[in-house]
Amino acid sequence: MAHSPNSLASPRVVNIEDLRRLAARRLPRVVFEYMDGGAEHEWTLRENPRAFDDVLFRPRAAVAFAECDLRTRALGHELAFPAVLAPVGYSRLMHPLGELAGARAAGEFGTVFTLSTISGHRLENVKAATKGAVWYQLYLLGGRAAAESGIDRARRAGFSALVITVDTPVAGIRERDHRNGMKALLGNSALAKLPYLPDLLAHPRWLAGFLADGGVPKLENIVIPGQKPMDLIDVSSALADAAVSWDDLKWIRKVWDGPILVKGLLTGDDARRAIDEGVAAVVVSNHGGRQLDSVYPAIRALPEVVAAVNGRIEVLMDGGIRRGSDIVKAICLGARAVLIGRAYAYGLSAAGYPGVMRALEILRADVDRTLRLLGCSSIAALDSSYVDFPSHWRR
Repeated sequence: MAHSPNSLASPRVVNIEDLRRLAARRLPRVVFEYMDGGAEHEWTLRENPRAFDDVLFRPRAAVAFAECDLRTRALGHELAFPAVLAPVGYSRLMHPLGELAGARAAGEFGTVFTLSTISGHRLENVKAATKGAVWYQLYLLGGRAAAESGIDRARRAGFSALVITVDTPVAGIRERDHRNGMKALLGNSALAKLPYLPDLLAHPRWLAGFLADGGVPKLENIVIPGQKPMDLIDVSSALADAAVSWDDLKWIRKVWDGPILVKGLLTGDDARRAIDEGVAAVVVSNHGGRQLDSVYPAIRALPEVVAAVNGRIEVLMDGGIRRGSDIVKAICLGARAVLIGRAYAYGLSAAGYPGVMRALEILRADVDRTLRLLGCSSIAALDSSYVDFPSHWRR
């Protein structure tokens, strides 16, 4: 396995927050706050990680063992540890290697990479960059024809599952993006960019990489037949025309014969509806606090969804994962695995591929240590007896 460079090794970078600070230094404010921010007054953004504090461990004492088995299975894939890399849009703005670096690192760690539709690298190149499995997260940007083209390309490239995000009928209002110049950065007006130029110039490493990479990339995986890839526009203006309904799952299932995950559910009722529509798994998620604010943090919604599913399909979750102990808590509450987004995006933004590797190293070591301190020798043996959590979460 590749090793992180000395600049990312302990003691300088010992947790995900350390990577976040490095990312904030390397990126201009406009890009960092796009990644780091959330919707409206950001209550859900803050609660996603904080709510893990309400889940308390109940360790078994005087238990020791030589090895911890961190493996699990998700959609037929064996994962070396129970964390999948979540879809992160605009990754190529964070680092020129973007999704290529994330996919490569995921493969090195024996886990799955999920590619966002809103990506700057061609899906064929992303699949070629990893020795692991890759899932494709689908937005209907560009309409059904563009979506079907993307699905066909994903099938031919060897993607193994389709992730349908269902919590974006419109984009949430991310107030930081309105203030910091995200629309100006993505737009074609040089005049509109002028007020934000000093911030870009203050981050020469990022700016040099951005310019050498050709500036704002195209959306290489949104191609309306007969046209060129879509511009990397302000996606919030396009999502209103790309909302996914339950009816859309019917035609998607006709053009994709592999497993489908539905991402963005927070209630048992929606989980049962997803089962009725034939999905293989659901992802309990509030889009990282970036859509509707003041909704349940994902870990709080997890027990309700797990109870509603009752073992009929797999349940994953994302939102607020910053430590391996968060991953262990989610598994104890019934998740098969978690998706991590910002946690690896901070590493990507800080140092590209080595940064993603360091983020995964941190989380994997955290999971191993947490299991040992719990007196539990494997991920498979975790259950709710190892935690205590508020009874009203069960609804």
